[in-house]
Amino acid sequence: MKRTDKTKRLIVISLDAVGKRDLKRMEDLPNFGRFFKRAAVCRNVESVYPSLTYPAHTSIVTGCYPKNHGIVNNLRFQPGREQPDWFWQRRFVKRTTLYDEAEKRGMKTAALLWPVTGGAKISYNLPEIWANRLWQNQITVSLMNGSPGFQWDVYSRFGSMLDGVKQPALDSFVQAAFLHTLKKYQPDLSLVHFTDVDSHRHDFGVDSAEADEALLRHDSRLGEILDLLEEMGWQNDTNLVLLGDHYQKDTCKVSYPNYYLKKLGWLKAKGNKVTSWRVVARECGGSCYIYLRRKKDRGRVRKWLDAWERRSGSPVERIYEGKEAAAMGADPDCDFMLEAAEGWYFQNDLEKPWERAERQKDPSFHLGNHGYHPAKPGYWTFFAGAGPDFVPGAEAGYMSLIDEGPTLARLLGIELPGADGKAVLSLLRESR
Repeated sequence: MKRTDKTKRLIVISLDAVGKRDLKRMEDLPNFGRFFKRAAVCRNVESVYPSLTYPAHTSIVTGCYPKNHGIVNNLRFQPGREQPDWFWQRRFVKRTTLYDEAEKRGMKTAALLWPVTGGAKISYNLPEIWANRLWQNQITVSLMNGSPGFQWDVYSRFGSMLDGVKQPALDSFVQAAFLHTLKKYQPDLSLVHFTDVDSHRHDFGVDSAEADEALLRHDSRLGEILDLLEEMGWQNDTNLVLLGDHYQKDTCKVSYPNYYLKKLGWLKAKGNKVTSWRVVARECGGSCYIYLRRKKDRGRVRKWLDAWERRSGSPVERIYEGKEAAAMGADPDCDFMLEAAEGWYFQNDLEKPWERAERQKDPSFHLGNHGYHPAKPGYWTFFAGAGPDFVPGAEAGYMSLIDEGPTLARLLGIELPGADGKAVLSLLRESR
């Protein structure tokens, strides 16, 4: 069945790394304030573990924990590659998604830089993916993984706005492409991913002036979207959702676990490329997976990790056994998971010093990061919806990110079979 008069159009806008702590500021801004005055809100949304963009966005559209939908990190586990691929393609997702179920029912779907949608059956798909091989170029990779005609349309119109993946040019391009998509293609379900705040928090810190300027740009973007919905007469039959995927924490120190493992002889490398390994780390920013090739090494590795955690000034706040990590939704194939101490995060470089406590002049050094355990204080994100199927002013005390998919599915009159989460009905009108 196609979308009916009873089933309203749905727009989902993800504001990467925007969280609960931003809400007061947002409500004082003209366009966010305009939205929140009629919105139903949850100010306490717990992300997934690890709290990274790709696992989080896949949890949003599947309603599942990373261990069940399969996107357990941003990066794929490819120890032998100096530049591992990201989980760009839909084929890695083990569960059905919001857009899959909508397409099955004849709805038109659109996704603009929504993570893990390469190759997905989406009507108008502009996937988040980039060339990662010497023989690839960006245009070819994008066209092969998304909707060729749609992408050619938006790239030919707005591609000159891009400056690689630099912000705010990238989000300005996405915004222009999205407004055009609404006007020309009129999808029933739209998924849009903006990363301006996330990028500037990584580069300058959580509460930096640059991050605040990015939030102001988001306010302007939202204003353009709200104005267009009114201009098109859609404001009364469109549900508009704003949400975050995770928050960030300020960081000033970085640790390289694989450098230690190389020194201990547990892996071998040529430059930054692992050539063989018995024990290897795969960082997740504020956390880090540890994988063992031989399970008989578990005791010795645990003993070393415990000593590292106890050391004064250690970057390790806590060590989780693999079963503990899986119980929290992380990769069930990991043997250990490290949680970073306050101010610390993990990276993969094999040639840099073991640990550094200053940015120096390295552009890869982040002053803000995520990937931490989602229940940490001050680390919540948010969910808010306004439109005909939301109760204005309603507040939900708590949500998990896995509850968002079933809630969004309810708005479309569809289901997400196998979802771990449940729809939060207190935000919705009884008819939904």
